[in-house]
Amino acid sequence: MERRRGPGGILTGMTANRAPAAGENGADEGAGTGAGSGSVVDVAIGRLKRRIETGEFAPGHRLPPESVLAGELELSRPSLREAVRALAMAGVLDVRRGDGTFVTDLRPDRLMSALGSFLDLAQDTALDEMLECRKVLEPGATALAATRIDDAALDALSERIERMRTLHDPAELVREDLAFHADIVAATGNRTLQSLVSTVSNRTARARVWRALVKSDVLAWTHQQHMDIHGALRSRDSLAAFAAASRHVNDVQTWIRDRLSAVRDPSS
Repeated sequence: MERRRGPGGILTGMTANRAPAAGENGADEGAGTGAGSGSVVDVAIGRLKRRIETGEFAPGHRLPPESVLAGELELSRPSLREAVRALAMAGVLDVRRGDGTFVTDLRPDRLMSALGSFLDLAQDTALDEMLECRKVLEPGATALAATRIDDAALDALSERIERMRTLHDPAELVREDLAFHADIVAATGNRTLQSLVSTVSNRTARARVWRALVKSDVLAWTHQQHMDIHGALRSRDSLAAFAAASRHVNDVQTWIRDRLSAVRDPSS
Protein backbone atom coordinates (compact mmCIF):
# COMPACT_ATOMS: atom_id res chain seq x y z
CA MET A 1 0.00 0.00 0.00
CA GLU A 2 1.44 3.35 -1.02
CA ARG A 3 1.04 6.26 1.34
CA ARG A 4 1.95 9.90 0.91
CA ARG A 5 1.70 12.16 3.94
CA GLY A 6 0.27 15.57 3.23
CA PRO A 7 0.62 18.80 5.22
CA GLY A 8 -0.39 18.67 8.84
CA GLY A 9 -0.01 14.89 9.06
CA ILE A 10 -3.10 14.15 6.95
CA LEU A 11 -2.62 11.27 4.54
CA THR A 12 -3.34 11.81 0.86
CA GLY A 13 -3.03 9.74 -2.28
CA MET A 14 -3.94 6.42 -0.66
CA THR A 15 -4.18 3.54 -3.11
CA ALA A 16 -5.61 0.88 -0.80
CA ASN A 17 -9.38 0.76 -0.43
CA ARG A 18 -9.51 -0.47 3.15
CA ALA A 19 -7.54 -0.39 6.39
CA PRO A 20 -6.69 -3.75 8.00
CA ALA A 21 -9.46 -5.02 10.23
CA ALA A 22 -8.85 -5.22 13.93
CA GLY A 23 -7.17 -8.49 14.78
CA GLU A 24 -5.76 -9.15 11.28
CA ASN A 25 -2.05 -9.39 10.61
CA GLY A 26 -0.87 -5.81 10.15
CA ALA A 27 -4.00 -4.45 11.80
CA ASP A 28 -3.89 -0.96 13.20
CA GLU A 29 -3.74 -2.03 16.83
CA GLY A 30 -1.98 0.57 18.92
CA ALA A 31 -2.74 3.38 16.49
CA GLY A 32 -1.89 6.73 17.90
CA THR A 33 1.38 5.59 19.44
CA GLY A 34 3.58 5.45 16.38
CA ALA A 35 4.80 7.81 13.70
CA GLY A 36 2.37 6.37 11.15
CA SER A 37 -0.73 6.60 13.31
CA GLY A 38 -2.14 9.62 11.50
CA SER A 39 -2.77 7.57 8.33
CA VAL A 40 -4.99 5.07 10.13
CA VAL A 41 -6.91 7.82 11.89
CA ASP A 42 -7.48 9.49 8.50
CA VAL A 43 -9.06 6.26 7.26
CA ALA A 44 -11.23 6.05 10.38
CA ILE A 45 -12.38 9.65 9.96
CA GLY A 46 -13.15 9.01 6.30
CA ARG A 47 -15.32 5.98 7.08
CA LEU A 48 -17.28 7.80 9.75
CA LYS A 49 -17.64 10.77 7.42
CA ARG A 50 -19.16 8.61 4.67
CA ARG A 51 -21.81 7.24 7.03
CA ILE A 52 -22.72 10.77 8.08
CA GLU A 53 -22.83 11.92 4.44
CA THR A 54 -25.17 9.11 3.42
CA GLY A 55 -27.51 9.83 6.31
CA GLU A 56 -26.91 6.47 7.98
CA PHE A 57 -25.70 8.50 10.95
CA ALA A 58 -28.17 11.39 10.86
CA PRO A 59 -28.13 14.51 13.08
CA GLY A 60 -28.98 13.46 16.64
CA HIS A 61 -28.21 9.79 15.89
CA ARG A 62 -26.48 7.81 18.61
CA LEU A 63 -23.49 5.85 17.35
CA PRO A 64 -23.31 2.11 18.07
CA PRO A 65 -21.12 0.96 20.97
CA GLU A 66 -17.40 1.26 20.31
CA SER A 67 -16.83 -2.48 19.92
CA VAL A 68 -19.69 -2.80 17.42
CA LEU A 69 -18.74 0.28 15.40
CA ALA A 70 -15.07 -0.72 15.25
CA GLY A 71 -16.09 -4.08 13.79
CA GLU A 72 -18.47 -2.51 11.27
CA LEU A 73 -15.83 -0.05 10.08
CA GLU A 74 -13.02 -2.67 10.15
CA LEU A 75 -10.95 -0.55 12.51
CA SER A 76 -9.15 -1.10 15.77
CA ARG A 77 -10.75 0.49 18.81
CA PRO A 78 -7.78 2.84 19.46
CA SER A 79 -8.05 4.19 15.89
CA LEU A 80 -11.79 4.64 16.25
CA ARG A 81 -11.33 6.51 19.53
CA GLU A 82 -8.90 8.94 17.91
CA ALA A 83 -11.26 9.51 14.98
CA VAL A 84 -14.19 10.16 17.33
CA ARG A 85 -12.05 12.59 19.32
CA ALA A 86 -11.09 14.50 16.17
CA LEU A 87 -14.69 14.67 14.92
CA ALA A 88 -15.87 15.82 18.34
CA MET A 89 -13.32 18.65 18.13
CA ALA A 90 -14.68 19.44 14.66
CA GLY A 91 -18.15 19.87 16.13
CA VAL A 92 -19.54 16.91 14.19
CA LEU A 93 -19.84 14.43 17.07
CA ASP A 94 -20.96 15.03 20.64
CA VAL A 95 -19.40 12.70 23.23
CA ARG A 96 -21.63 12.54 26.30
CA ARG A 97 -19.86 10.81 29.15
CA GLY A 98 -21.91 7.87 30.38
CA ASP A 99 -24.51 8.31 27.64
CA GLY A 100 -22.70 7.59 24.38
CA THR A 101 -21.57 9.44 21.26
CA PHE A 102 -24.06 11.31 19.08
CA VAL A 103 -24.01 13.10 15.75
CA THR A 104 -24.59 16.77 16.58
CA ASP A 105 -27.94 18.38 15.88
CA LEU A 106 -26.59 20.69 13.18
CA ARG A 107 -28.61 20.77 9.96
CA PRO A 108 -27.19 18.20 7.50
CA ASP A 109 -25.78 20.92 5.20
CA ARG A 110 -24.05 22.65 8.11
CA LEU A 111 -22.83 19.33 9.45
CA MET A 112 -21.04 18.41 6.24
CA SER A 113 -19.79 21.95 5.70
CA ALA A 114 -18.28 21.92 9.19
CA LEU A 115 -16.65 18.54 8.61
CA GLY A 116 -15.26 19.46 5.20
CA SER A 117 -13.88 22.75 6.48
CA PHE A 118 -12.31 21.05 9.49
CA LEU A 119 -10.45 18.46 7.42
CA ASP A 120 -9.29 21.06 4.87
CA LEU A 121 -8.12 23.47 7.56
CA ALA A 122 -6.17 20.72 9.30
CA GLN A 123 -3.98 20.53 6.18
CA ASP A 124 -3.51 24.29 5.81
CA THR A 125 -0.01 24.77 7.19
CA ALA A 126 -0.19 28.51 6.52
CA LEU A 127 -3.24 28.98 8.75
CA ASP A 128 -1.20 29.12 11.97
CA GLU A 129 1.00 31.82 10.46
CA MET A 130 -2.02 33.81 9.32
CA LEU A 131 -3.56 33.61 12.80
CA GLU A 132 -0.28 34.82 14.28
CA CYS A 133 -0.18 37.72 11.82
CA ARG A 134 -3.71 38.67 12.80
CA LYS A 135 -2.67 38.55 16.46
CA VAL A 136 0.17 40.98 15.73
CA LEU A 137 -1.67 43.35 13.38
CA GLU A 138 -5.26 43.79 14.58
CA PRO A 139 -4.71 44.84 18.23
CA GLY A 140 -2.18 47.46 17.15
CA ALA A 141 -4.45 48.72 14.40
CA THR A 142 -7.36 48.92 16.85
CA ALA A 143 -5.22 50.88 19.32
CA LEU A 144 -4.22 53.31 16.58
CA ALA A 145 -7.85 53.67 15.48
CA ALA A 146 -8.78 54.71 19.03
CA THR A 147 -6.67 57.84 18.58
CA ARG A 148 -8.10 58.75 15.16
CA ILE A 149 -11.67 57.45 14.80
CA ASP A 150 -14.45 60.02 14.43
CA ASP A 151 -18.01 59.98 15.73
CA ALA A 152 -19.50 59.05 12.35
CA ALA A 153 -17.32 55.95 12.13
CA LEU A 154 -18.20 55.01 15.71
CA ASP A 155 -21.91 55.30 14.93
CA ALA A 156 -21.47 53.15 11.83
CA LEU A 157 -19.71 50.49 13.91
CA SER A 158 -22.53 50.56 16.44
CA GLU A 159 -25.08 50.00 13.68
CA ARG A 160 -23.06 47.09 12.31
CA ILE A 161 -22.88 45.47 15.76
CA GLU A 162 -26.65 45.66 16.13
CA ARG A 163 -27.17 44.29 12.63
CA MET A 164 -24.97 41.29 13.45
CA ARG A 165 -27.24 40.39 16.37
CA THR A 166 -30.01 39.48 13.91
CA LEU A 167 -27.90 37.13 11.78
CA HIS A 168 -28.10 33.35 11.88
CA ASP A 169 -26.14 32.28 8.81
CA PRO A 170 -22.49 31.60 9.80
CA ALA A 171 -21.00 32.83 6.53
CA GLU A 172 -23.00 36.05 6.72
CA LEU A 173 -21.97 36.54 10.34
CA VAL A 174 -18.29 36.20 9.43
CA ARG A 175 -18.68 38.60 6.50
CA GLU A 176 -20.06 41.21 8.88
CA ASP A 177 -17.29 40.43 11.37
CA LEU A 178 -14.66 40.97 8.68
CA ALA A 179 -16.33 44.26 7.73
CA PHE A 180 -16.42 45.36 11.39
CA HIS A 181 -12.68 44.93 11.77
CA ALA A 182 -11.99 46.41 8.32
CA ASP A 183 -13.94 49.55 9.29
CA ILE A 184 -11.82 49.90 12.41
CA VAL A 185 -8.58 49.66 10.45
CA ALA A 186 -9.95 52.12 7.88
CA ALA A 187 -10.38 54.62 10.72
CA THR A 188 -6.58 54.68 11.13
CA GLY A 189 -6.24 56.30 7.72
CA ASN A 190 -3.25 54.04 7.04
CA ARG A 191 -3.79 52.37 3.67
CA THR A 192 -0.76 50.09 3.97
CA LEU A 193 -2.07 48.77 7.28
CA GLN A 194 -5.50 48.30 5.71
CA SER A 195 -4.00 46.18 2.93
CA LEU A 196 -2.02 44.00 5.35
CA VAL A 197 -4.96 43.37 7.69
CA SER A 198 -7.30 42.67 4.78
CA THR A 199 -4.96 40.03 3.37
CA VAL A 200 -4.62 38.26 6.71
CA SER A 201 -8.34 38.48 7.52
CA ASN A 202 -9.35 36.99 4.19
CA ARG A 203 -6.93 34.10 4.68
CA THR A 204 -8.47 33.23 8.06
CA ALA A 205 -12.11 33.69 7.01
CA ARG A 206 -12.82 30.01 6.32
CA ALA A 207 -11.57 28.99 9.76
CA ARG A 208 -13.85 31.59 11.32
CA VAL A 209 -16.85 30.35 9.32
CA TRP A 210 -16.17 26.81 10.55
CA ARG A 211 -16.03 28.11 14.12
CA ALA A 212 -19.35 29.90 13.63
CA LEU A 213 -20.88 26.67 12.29
CA VAL A 214 -20.06 24.55 15.32
CA LYS A 215 -19.78 26.91 18.30
CA SER A 216 -23.28 27.35 19.70
CA ASP A 217 -22.64 30.58 21.60
CA VAL A 218 -20.55 32.28 18.93
CA LEU A 219 -23.13 35.03 18.26
CA ALA A 220 -23.40 36.12 21.91
CA TRP A 221 -19.63 35.82 22.35
CA THR A 222 -18.91 37.91 19.24
CA HIS A 223 -21.44 40.56 20.21
CA GLN A 224 -19.97 41.02 23.69
CA GLN A 225 -16.40 41.25 22.45
CA HIS A 226 -17.34 43.69 19.71
CA MET A 227 -19.10 45.82 22.31
CA ASP A 228 -15.92 45.82 24.42
CA ILE A 229 -13.86 46.95 21.44
CA HIS A 230 -16.41 49.60 20.49
CA GLY A 231 -16.52 50.93 24.05
CA ALA A 232 -12.75 51.33 24.13
CA LEU A 233 -12.81 53.12 20.77
CA ARG A 234 -15.56 55.50 21.88
CA SER A 235 -13.52 56.32 24.99
CA ARG A 236 -10.50 56.96 22.73
CA ASP A 237 -8.57 54.64 25.05
CA SER A 238 -5.84 53.05 22.96
CA LEU A 239 -4.63 50.72 25.73
CA ALA A 240 -8.14 49.40 26.38
CA ALA A 241 -8.69 49.05 22.62
CA PHE A 242 -5.49 47.04 22.28
CA ALA A 243 -6.46 44.79 25.19
CA ALA A 244 -10.01 44.19 23.93
CA ALA A 245 -8.83 43.38 20.40
CA SER A 246 -6.10 41.09 21.77
CA ARG A 247 -8.64 39.12 23.82
CA HIS A 248 -10.88 38.79 20.79
CA VAL A 249 -8.15 37.55 18.45
CA ASN A 250 -6.49 35.31 21.06
CA ASP A 251 -9.75 33.56 21.93
CA VAL A 252 -10.42 32.76 18.27
CA GLN A 253 -6.86 31.59 17.67
CA THR A 254 -6.81 29.34 20.75
CA TRP A 255 -10.20 27.79 19.93
CA ILE A 256 -9.18 26.97 16.36
CA ARG A 257 -5.72 25.65 17.24
CA ASP A 258 -6.99 23.40 20.02
CA ARG A 259 -9.46 21.68 17.74
CA LEU A 260 -7.25 21.32 14.70
CA SER A 261 -4.57 19.70 16.87
CA ALA A 262 -6.87 16.68 17.26
CA VAL A 263 -6.14 15.76 13.64
CA ARG A 264 -2.69 17.28 13.19
CA ASP A 265 -1.36 15.43 16.25
CA PRO A 266 -3.80 12.63 17.20
CA SER A 267 -1.66 11.56 20.16
CA SER A 268 -1.80 14.98 21.85
